[in-house]
Amino acid sequence: MPVEELARSETGRAVLAELESRQEETGDLLIGIGSIVSPSGAEHDRAAAAAEAMRQAGLSNVRVTESPNVIGVLPGRSSEKSLIFVSTLDDLKTVAEHQRAADKPLQRQGERIVGPGSNTSLTTAAMIAAAGALVEAGFTPQYDIIFAGVAQEETGLVGMRALYEDYKDRAAGFVDILGDGETISYGALGIHWWRVEASGPPGHTLRGGLPNVNQGIARAVDRILSLPAASDGPRVTRLNVAILDSGSVFNHKPETGWFSLDIRSLDADRIAAIEQDVDSILAEVTNETGIEFTREAENIVPGGQIPGALDSPLVRWSASIARAEGLDPELNAAGSANLNVAIAQGTPAIGLGGDRGGERGHPGEWADISVLHGTARHVALLALAMGSGFEPGED
Repeated sequence: MPVEELARSETGRAVLAELESRQEETGDLLIGIGSIVSPSGAEHDRAAAAAEAMRQAGLSNVRVTESPNVIGVLPGRSSEKSLIFVSTLDDLKTVAEHQRAADKPLQRQGERIVGPGSNTSLTTAAMIAAAGALVEAGFTPQYDIIFAGVAQEETGLVGMRALYEDYKDRAAGFVDILGDGETISYGALGIHWWRVEASGPPGHTLRGGLPNVNQGIARAVDRILSLPAASDGPRVTRLNVAILDSGSVFNHKPETGWFSLDIRSLDADRIAAIEQDVDSILAEVTNETGIEFTREAENIVPGGQIPGALDSPLVRWSASIARAEGLDPELNAAGSANLNVAIAQGTPAIGLGGDRGGERGHPGEWADISVLHGTARHVALLALAMGSGFEPGED
């Protein structure tokens, strides 16, 4: 079925008309949710507000979990499977700091909603608006459709991991809402962040400079950045050292120091091989300098690729909807967000991406109102198409 036919169906027309009539209300929802300070790990107030909005939208079995995730259900004719839409509840720490400094709610300014907290919360407001339009149109899907705002995306995908455990045995797929579909991710880029700690004997400059933690760090970093993956590699492999930290005064060699290590690849085996190379380098430098190293995980984002994902109904429907909305969607296999959790375990998932606005993480952060409504339409049409069991047609 082409998207145009889906949109012209009785339910499709009712859903889109409902979204159109609720545009002012959807903007108010974004202002309300986005104005709540919600740094990663402290999302309870925003989760409670989103839960109330879900109840007002008519979703069933709305609950806030321990994570805290907020979950609402559009019941289907069967509960044996579920399609799960996901938005992000938490903000960067810097966003929360700017919210506290601003000490005022978000504001409408023309075609923008302006203020810290607006950008990420666009996805939750759009998701709830889409859910409400589906309920109001009387849509009953073939299986349950779940709408979930998840916590702690910025600090290890904690909420998504918990949500996946709840639904992994009956998930028809996950849709990670990151924008209006200007980009569509169908694979997951593995990202491993390591903190490499170095330790050695301290001492005053007059007592001699070696062994020196900084020599060990410098030698290790130089060799790690000389690995082929640091400049290029197969299947989008990247390697970076971004932070070096040790010492505080000129005349005393430090006892400890550390550096960051960021490894990324579409290929999990490639990441494992690089980590083995890094461990070999650290062992070599220890033998040469006497400086000891430990590698501690800072954040591990799983990656993976699912055969045939590019031709799946989720991707094909989403791409068709994006094109019907006037976009030219970029399809890529290197997603890096909540969808990674599902894909790494072999469960179909996509990420709807795109620019939500601008200046995220800065005092002048803003969300694009047209993207807010476009995201809501994309989510509603995708839920309608997948929930009806329609096969995607030619554009």
